[in-house]
Amino acid sequence: MQKARHTAYEQPLNERIRSMLRLEFLFERASYRLEGSSIWDSRSSLEATLDILALLTRADLKAELIKELERHVAKLEGLRNNRGVDLERLDRALDEVRQPLLALRAVDSVPGSELRQNELLSAVRQRSSIPAGTCSFDIPAYQYWLERPAEERVVQLQAWLGVFDLVQEAITVSLRLIRQSARPTREVAAAGFFQRNIDPAVPYQMIRVFIPANAPMFPEISAGRHRFTVRFLTSGGPEARPTQVSEDVEFDLQCCAL
Repeated sequence: MQKARHTAYEQPLNERIRSMLRLEFLFERASYRLEGSSIWDSRSSLEATLDILALLTRADLKAELIKELERHVAKLEGLRNNRGVDLERLDRALDEVRQPLLALRAVDSVPGSELRQNELLSAVRQRSSIPAGTCSFDIPAYQYWLERPAEERVVQLQAWLGVFDLVQEAITVSLRLIRQSARPTREVAAAGFFQRNIDPAVPYQMIRVFIPANAPMFPEISAGRHRFTVRFLTSGGPEARPTQVSEDVEFDLQCCAL
């Protein structure tokens, strides 16, 4: 993810946010390849769609999303009597949260559950756990679908991915509010190491570390219930074990709580 000329490294602080970030990643992957004309584009988009389905049905993420949106509504409503609050902007934010919340409440089943009855998708899903299990000789019906005109495949993929639109909207709104909930502060990691205590009374959701996109290092963030640490590592290449840098590192830190 990019912020100006900086790269943001994110660390979720609870399982709900972790699942939401994974789904955000899968939606981006599926959408990026969605309209590609090659069979490899279609394969990638379909596999990401199936991963979305697996994540949503593995746990009751619909209920978790509803709880998260309800939490946002309560937090935003609590700001109404604060001095200096832009009420017009607050009402817009509340509308953005309430729309997917009401829509999710109105849905009886898990979004996308109808795809589990699709014969082709079921066959691909069952074989996906096997290395190269979706080769043409394993699922000839899949090969036949991949050989259809690109325009036909795109329309079908859009329909399959579209059943998750409500989930994607809820995740997009929630993560945007969380990411915007705190201003970055300038920090220094002495000899590449930074540590800070976490106030248990504050509902922190995510840690974000920003460094220049061309920096010859990357942060490794770890977090527990009482503190989090950031270690800045450098690597001589993919085959080498990363090592902690020895110099002080300036970076921007965002502790998101909402």
